[in-house]
Formats: sequence, C-alpha cells, structure tokens
Amino acid sequence: MGWWLSEKCTLKALSMSSIFGKLIDIFNGIINQRIQSKASSASNDVLDAFLNLTKENNQEWSCSDVIHVLVDVFVAGTDATSDTIEWAMAELLQNPETMVKAQRELQEVLGKDGIVQESDISKLPYLQAIVKETFRLHPPAPLLVPHKAETDVEICGSTVPKNSQVLINAWAIGRDPSTWSNPNAFVPERFLGRDIDVKGRDFELIPFGAGRRICLGLILAHRMVHLILASLLHSYAWKLDDGMKPEDMDMNEKLGFTLQKAQPLRAIPIKV
Repeated sequence: MGWWLSEKCTLKALSMSSIFGKLIDIFNGIINQRIQSKASSASNDVLDAFLNLTKENNQEWSCSDVIHVLVDVFVAGTDATSDTIEWAMAELLQNPETMVKAQRELQEVLGKDGIVQESDISKLPYLQAIVKETFRLHPPAPLLVPHKAETDVEICGSTVPKNSQVLINAWAIGRDPSTWSNPNAFVPERFLGRDIDVKGRDFELIPFGAGRRICLGLILAHRMVHLILASLLHSYAWKLDDGMKPEDMDMNEKLGFTLQKAQPLRAIPIKV
C-alpha cells in the first residue's frame, strides 16, 4: 500500500510538472512575441510594465521572474475567482429576495438592455455588499498563504518563536460572533453604509490577506468578480436545477486549493 501511494504521488507530481511546463512555454512565447513587436506596438499593459523592469535592472528582475509571476497570478486567480462567483450565485439562489434586490439595482442603473462596464460598479452599492458578504463567508483561501515569523514576536500575550509557520484563519475571522451579528447568515445589508473593504485595511475582513504579503491578484480578482456576477444577474433570471428548493441546497464546503462547494452549483439561466 505504501508503494502504491508513493507511486501515485510521484505520477501526480510529474503530471503537475508537465502542466506547469506547458504553461511556462505559453508565457515564454507571448513574452518573446511582445519583445519582437515592441518597436511597432503602442500597448502599455501589465506585461509591458514587467518587461520594463527587466530593462531597468536586469540583475534583480529577469524574464524568468516575469514568467513565474504570471504563472502564479494565472493559477491562483482562475480557481479563486470562479469559486467565489459560484459561492455568490449559490447564496443568491438560496436567498431569492436578495437576488431580486440586486437585479432591481442593476436594472435601475443600466436599464433593461445595458451592458455592464467596469465604470458601473461604483454605482452598484448593493452588488458591492453582496461581493463583500461572499468574501466574508467564503474566503477563497480560508487560511490565506503560510507566513513565517522572522523574529520572536509577542501577540496578545502569546509568543510566536522565530521561524514558526503562521496560518491566518480568515474563514474564522469572517464568522467571529464578537465582530459580526448573526455571523453565519448571508446578509449583504450589513455592509451598506459601512466604510469597510476587502483590500487589507480592515482586519475583520481579509480574504486577500494584508500588508506586504497581500494577494498579488487582488485588483484583478476584485474587478472580475464584480463584473462577471453583475453580468450574470443582469442578463438572466435563474432557477435551481431539477426543481430543487432553496432550502434544500447543499451549502457544505470542501477545502482544496481554494474553498469550494462540496456539491457544484447547478442552476438554469433564463434569458430576460
């Protein structure tokens, strides 16, 4: 049995290595193409910013560094963003009155046939509250990323020794009854009129972490979750599959690379 488990883990590691190798090859091709076309290109995106850093100080920042940063952002951001949107839709389908409020706000701001733009998000406070409440209940990385104490440090009367690995339980922080009333309920209204955000300044809500180790993809993920969720809600009405009732939904969690639903959400879009 031990041999079988060891062999299985080895094959999985080889498979992951192959997948990451292919991803690195794709990014390498994109970077080479951008370098060759830079003279005739007027683009000024994040890749250009990274490549400019390699020119400014090629001893500390190389194309290899750029590739691995892009791999980190791509791998971490794809899974976390899709899981967050799935959780948001699941919570809204379990709380249909909340979904109606969000769709009414979207219609008032965009009209019936309007297309959601990034500039519209600031005009949608209830949608923003829904996203914050989703991040509170279902942080993409419930224990964030591992940290390490650089020196002995005392926190709230407890000593954390140097070189200790530190895990931050963002999931528990978001459900702390001393901070949040009715902490296990999905209540976006709790964020209306409150100056609290998910960008690392308010420690009661830190799904992306805080400080120097804050999530690299925060800005992209924050924008994409709002845009995709708004588009799904504005373009379609939704109902649960197989005639399921909201109260019968399985909202159990499964811890993987990110916090996932134990049972994937199955919902039917209806064009409005």
